[in-house]
Amino acid sequence: MVKTSLFITLLLMVFSLSNAQEVIPIYAGSIPGAKPTPSTYVENTEVRANGTLSITKVSIPTLTVFRAPKNIATGAAVIICPGGGYGALAFSHEGIDVAKRFNAIGVTAFVFKYRLPSDQIMLDKTYGPLQDAQQAIYLVKKNAKKFGIKKKKVGIMGFSAGGHFASTLVTHYNDLKIANPEKIDLRPDFAVLVYPVISFEESVHAGTMKNLLGDNPADSLKHYFSANKNVDQQSPPAYFVHAKDDNAVPYANSILMSEALKGKGINSDVYLYEKGGHGFGLINKTSDVDWFNLMADWLKKQKF
Repeated sequence: MVKTSLFITLLLMVFSLSNAQEVIPIYAGSIPGAKPTPSTYVENTEVRANGTLSITKVSIPTLTVFRAPKNIATGAAVIICPGGGYGALAFSHEGIDVAKRFNAIGVTAFVFKYRLPSDQIMLDKTYGPLQDAQQAIYLVKKNAKKFGIKKKKVGIMGFSAGGHFASTLVTHYNDLKIANPEKIDLRPDFAVLVYPVISFEESVHAGTMKNLLGDNPADSLKHYFSANKNVDQQSPPAYFVHAKDDNAVPYANSILMSEALKGKGINSDVYLYEKGGHGFGLINKTSDVDWFNLMADWLKKQKF
């Protein structure tokens, strides 16, 4: 009975998504740096025991577009990167649900189904995610008029390892891994990072680092992929959410990045819950505080 119920839930979620939203492959044609996808590497979508949607083995990265209603649209947009330790994507509670909240405040949202680092489908799995991140923001900004948004109001958001994914774009948007003939500015205009993995040198989440960099990564790679060590005066403003009792990704990650930004004179704010653990998404059941509303107020102050 439980398996049948989960199956029906999955069908309803996938049916609803495919019929209501536009899904756009981020690459036109072949993917640079990709290997031929093995027949055994098949994308898998499932509903977990807690009712959330999880996607694994992504080989064709896409953006699912959630357009803000025209009567309240602000022109702002955000690319949402679900977490999952670079091994899966928590696509519903760290993706679809969040996109709908953004639509309610007039922000167009793009839920990002990005490739997970894999030697099976990538020539260099270490830089594959950064390549996808750059390609996604390139595509969104290039088609800003089509989406009814403004090129200088496009941010990125990430949860957990998706926060690491997003923070890598925040700090390495100029280290081009894609073709950009139009010389579009790939810098996100703002970032929202929720219980993010930030550092591979301090307070490390070992699973995320291993999935991206392998078993014994060089110190130079750990440094490159520690966003707090790579901010500069051009890095965008950022908002952080974390719980102090997060035993998976210590809240020190958010503090490290926020302090690094402030050290360069860049606006940064952190909301810390006393409790909540890791992976709570939009709703921290231990608190009445709605972090999304706090973040929305922060966005308004930044004029986004």
